[in-house]
Amino acid sequence: MVNYSRRRLQTGFSLVEMSVVLLVIGLILGGVSIGKDMQRNAEYVKIKQKFVDPWVSAYNSAYTRSGVVIGDSQTEPRFMVNGATYAVPVSGIVSGGNMTSVTPPGAMCQGAVAPAGSGEITSAGASVLLHDFFDNLGVRMPAGRAEGREDRYVYLDSNGNPQEIQICFQWNKPGTASGSGNVMVITGLTPDLARALDQMIDGKSDAQEGLFRWASSTNATVGQAGAEWPGNNTNAFAAASPSSNAAGAATRKDEDQVYVMTAHYKLNQ
Repeated sequence: MVNYSRRRLQTGFSLVEMSVVLLVIGLILGGVSIGKDMQRNAEYVKIKQKFVDPWVSAYNSAYTRSGVVIGDSQTEPRFMVNGATYAVPVSGIVSGGNMTSVTPPGAMCQGAVAPAGSGEITSAGASVLLHDFFDNLGVRMPAGRAEGREDRYVYLDSNGNPQEIQICFQWNKPGTASGSGNVMVITGLTPDLARALDQMIDGKSDAQEGLFRWASSTNATVGQAGAEWPGNNTNAFAAASPSSNAAGAATRKDEDQVYVMTAHYKLNQ
């Protein structure tokens, strides 16, 4: 004889139980999203501390050891990166003393130059190998990507695709919007990485002002605020240089590489 009093009724989850489960799932998904952002921010800090800052230090060490900036003539200095290749006119460093009219010496890079916009990097000097100058002076270069690739660094963009940073050095003539004098050229920066580095270096993200600037920036108006960095991570790698950081200018898919840009980092020497 069946004992109906011992039979258990089969019931589903209560509304409270379902709410708790959904809450836990939401917390897990939110944690994963926050974790990705924190990981990317940590990588940006690492790029500055382990790559950008050490290259600035190596440049300054080379100046201290040789008495001139890298590639300059020690017996007849021009105070230009790669200045030893600069042809000095008979009348002096430049005819009439107007340096805005000169053709700058080629940039100092190691091997092929990464993609850069017009005017962002001068043509590399003939047979100029950046590493040779540091090795000859006994100045240790940052680890970079690998032995022989110290001038490069690989990271993942916000879509998880590999991007490569490359550094060069060059002299910008007076009137250059991104700043005159000797600069470190940094190519391969996604818009959010460029903004993060600018914030860490200058204390605020401004593409036209400070030591760290967009290489294709226009001249800022005296006494007025500069400009925001153009573009954002919704722009595709091969897209034309965006004129603003408006989110509506999306040109990439989720699987595409993110748009990259070039920065000029003003050097002390």
